[in-house]
Amino acid sequence: MTDGTVEAVVAEAAPLAPRARLWPALAAVYRAQLSRARVARIPLLFVATFQSVGIMVLMRGVVDGGGSTEAQAVVAGSSVLVVAFVALNLLAQYFGQLRAGGGLDHYATLPVPPASVVLGAAAAYASFTVPGTFVTAVFGCLLFGLPMGGLWVLLAVVPLAGAALSGLGAALGLLAPRQELATLAGQLGMSAALLLGVLPPERMPAVIVWARDLLPSTYGVEAFARTFAPDPDWPVVALDLAVCAGVGVVSLAAATWAYRRAAVR
Repeated sequence: MTDGTVEAVVAEAAPLAPRARLWPALAAVYRAQLSRARVARIPLLFVATFQSVGIMVLMRGVVDGGGSTEAQAVVAGSSVLVVAFVALNLLAQYFGQLRAGGGLDHYATLPVPPASVVLGAAAAYASFTVPGTFVTAVFGCLLFGLPMGGLWVLLAVVPLAGAALSGLGAALGLLAPRQELATLAGQLGMSAALLLGVLPPERMPAVIVWARDLLPSTYGVEAFARTFAPDPDWPVVALDLAVCAGVGVVSLAAATWAYRRAAVR
């Protein structure tokens, strides 16, 4: 083959396809993850909802109803616990399994930004928590005699707390050196959400209250709990949601960094 022929072949070669943009890639990953998790995760969603409802039934024996701050904390914390079970615990296990089984190599071959993989998986897992969270909240309001007028706030609490907890769960799963440790980290994270989110802060020592402030879901719990007041302080509710959103951005950025780190190893 002459030099002229080689130059002609090179000139006629089709250019490589452009790299997929973030949002279309995110939507594709989200649909794929939603379809995959629909069968495998729905039974676990029932488990998460039943677990939260059971906790409220147990707490009803020691916490007064009728609008007490303790009852508000229990109902709000139990509702967000459904999000923690799926978005934190299960997502940590999923990414730990994905890393251990070589599944990250599949995503690494696709022309999609790393952020779209993390965000798409996180959004899919968080989406499954919406029905269980509302069922838990309605049951808790009926059980403790709380008003239901503020349940609409869950439309903001679920995605924001879900983003914060999903980012944390994905980072734990991707940074864990072994799949078993990823599962353990997810379980410990969910236990922290249970103990620090459901139990009334008034009964906790100061050190535990400080640890509670570091938990990403705390601000979603606080925002929802404030809506049970006769005259909710909406600016404070908005501030709690803004903090939850900020934590979500940080945790998802950390998960994206962890994905890049794990994908190149």
